[in-house]
Amino acid sequence: MAGIHISDLESAINWWRERSPSPDGVTACPEVLALGEPYALLVYRQAREVDEAALSPAALAAWLAWYDSTPDAPCIAICSTAQGDAVCKGCGRTEDEVQNWPVLSPAEKRQVWQRITLEGTAWRFNRYAERARGADPADAR
Repeated sequence: MAGIHISDLESAINWWRERSPSPDGVTACPEVLALGEPYALLVYRQAREVDEAALSPAALAAWLAWYDSTPDAPCIAICSTAQGDAVCKGCGRTEDEVQNWPVLSPAEKRQVWQRITLEGTAWRFNRYAERARGADPADAR
C-alpha cells in the first residue's frame, strides 16, 4: 500500500474543519477526530507518511472524501512524454506514471503529486501556472 503524506492529512483535516465547523469552538466533527489520530501519531513519531492500510475505516473515508475534492491529474494538456521525453515537461510525471495513472490508487496519485510539487520544475508550476489553475490567460491582462 502507498503512504499518505502528513501534509495531505493536514489538508484533509482543514477541509473538514471548513465544512463542519465546531459549534462550540472545542468539539471536532467525527472526520476531524478520525484524521487527527494518525496525524498526531505522525507528529509524535516525527514521521512523514502513514500507510493507507494503517488508517481506520473512518479516517480513510474522511481522507478519501477530501481526496475527491482535489484535482485528479496534474496534466495541463502539454504532454511531452508523447514526444519521447521520459518525464513530462508539462506536469512532471514520468512516462510510466502518465500511462498507469488510471490504475493508481488515490494514495499513489498523491505521492506523485507530492513529488512533482516539491520538485516544482514542471511547467504547471511556472510558465503555465494559470493553465494549471484553470484560469483564462486573458484574465491576467
